[in-house]
Amino acid sequence: MKFGVVIFPGSNCDHDALYALGTNLGQGTAEIWHESEDLQGSDAVILPGGFSYGDYLRAGSIAHLSPAMKAVKRFAASGGLVIGVCNGFQVLVESGLLPGALMRNAQLRFACKTVYLRTETFDSPFTAACPKDSTLAIPIAHGEGSFFVDPDGLRKLQNDDRIAFRYASPIGETSTEANPNGSVDNIAGVLSEGRNVLGMMPHPERAADPAMGSVDGLPIFQSMIKAFAPAL
Repeated sequence: MKFGVVIFPGSNCDHDALYALGTNLGQGTAEIWHESEDLQGSDAVILPGGFSYGDYLRAGSIAHLSPAMKAVKRFAASGGLVIGVCNGFQVLVESGLLPGALMRNAQLRFACKTVYLRTETFDSPFTAACPKDSTLAIPIAHGEGSFFVDPDGLRKLQNDDRIAFRYASPIGETSTEANPNGSVDNIAGVLSEGRNVLGMMPHPERAADPAMGSVDGLPIFQSMIKAFAPAL
């Protein structure tokens, strides 16, 4: 499987993603420059974390106008797998590929630590291989990660089973204390209506090697690989 990683000016997790996918998982990778509409035959696209275009105006608001995102939108509309991590999640929201908004953290401070995620649905190409009996220990690093959606939008996400992950305690209990940024309903990741686009604030690519202290991010990428080539 070939993963394309879009690189914007200000991306700083692009090579983390390339390493996790290419070295840790042995998959093909391609670097997609923001000025190009050529996805280079990618089977899935990653929008990495960082500060695209310096987060001017607001996070993701300029990146979603880039030529690369025009191609990503067409790719997603055709059913292609797209995952946006941290700043990538913000870009997906600004692009209209996912609902809601990412706002300043409730404590108005940058949050950088390991959090625990409870997988809320296994009916997606991003979560099917996630463990059903334990949480995922994955780091965050963001200042605008508080996910907000209005009550009607939240009910739709809940009713459509499109909440992918919630922040939780190590044993899987959701609480205010487990929520690192004030996200509504402890939401850490959501799916598109077609279930082929995932946005999440935690960084699975930073939990993909024993040297990093956790490999809990690997099941997310392994789910994508399995979805693309189910016979493997």
